Amino acid sequence: MKIEITGLNQIYPNGNHALKDINIEFGTGMFGLLGPNGAGKSSLMRIIVTLMKPTSGQVLVNGMDIQKHRKELRKMLGYLPQDFRFFTSLKTWEFLDYSGSLAGLKNRRERLTEVDRLLDQVGLLEVRDRQANRLSGGMKRRLGIAQALIGNPKIIVVDEPTTGLDPDERIRFRNILSQLSQHDVTIILSTHIVGDISSTCQGMALLNKGELVFSGSPENLVKNAEGHVFRLILNPYDYEIVKEKYNVISTIPVEAGWEVQIVSDEVPEFPSESLIPNIEHAYVYFMEHKLHADITE
Repeated sequence: MKIEITGLNQIYPNGNHALKDINIEFGTGMFGLLGPNGAGKSSLMRIIVTLMKPTSGQVLVNGMDIQKHRKELRKMLGYLPQDFRFFTSLKTWEFLDYSGSLAGLKNRRERLTEVDRLLDQVGLLEVRDRQANRLSGGMKRRLGIAQALIGNPKIIVVDEPTTGLDPDERIRFRNILSQLSQHDVTIILSTHIVGDISSTCQGMALLNKGELVFSGSPENLVKNAEGHVFRLILNPYDYEIVKEKYNVISTIPVEAGWEVQIVSDEVPEFPSESLIPNIEHAYVYFMEHKLHADITE
């Protein structure tokens, strides 16, 4: 699978320029879209799954223009929107059965077997007969994940999939996607949870105010932050100074006051220890320091 996006722009009637000349490619495997709220991630997702026509630009899937081959491409797509909804009158299995029929699973026996397989995979088999509107928030999200996977789609697009999931559910979902990514499948994961990217994605893109500001591997993003992450032990007075001057990543109370992690272009004037950055450090450093420096140069 190959998705090629060229010169993509999305301008809404209110003048909001949600996407600005986006150029990027996605191949087989799992790719993460990361960025703050309003960065343009959901707009890009909706265009890829043919729910919205871009103002300008082109999206090709294996050489096919998505605007000219919508019917064919929708058969290849699995989509979990950020605002996932369903028919509240249906039981859990009935909703997934209906989703399977829409996905092209015509044989009822095979479809019901697939329904139970997916319900078991997302941990909902025991509540298969419960009405979907009576599921907990996390269970509803898991049902949304199952409907995105039914029919063995070749392109899976998930928008903020782990919102509302507890840590065990997030791990379960990441494992499901990781297993799927080993096959000839393209998975695009849009999220604001940085840890979801580092745990699952071999490639990533970073959007900010509608612009593509980084494209590459999570490891390459992390390299940008090397030498810029520090650990400090601070008394309450110094802590107040540090939190006003630096980007504080974490704060943990300790006997002496506070253990703080910061990102900074320079070694802080307080006693500190340099840390090996993780992707959360790298994201904050890139957005607050490197990106800002590139813009102002």
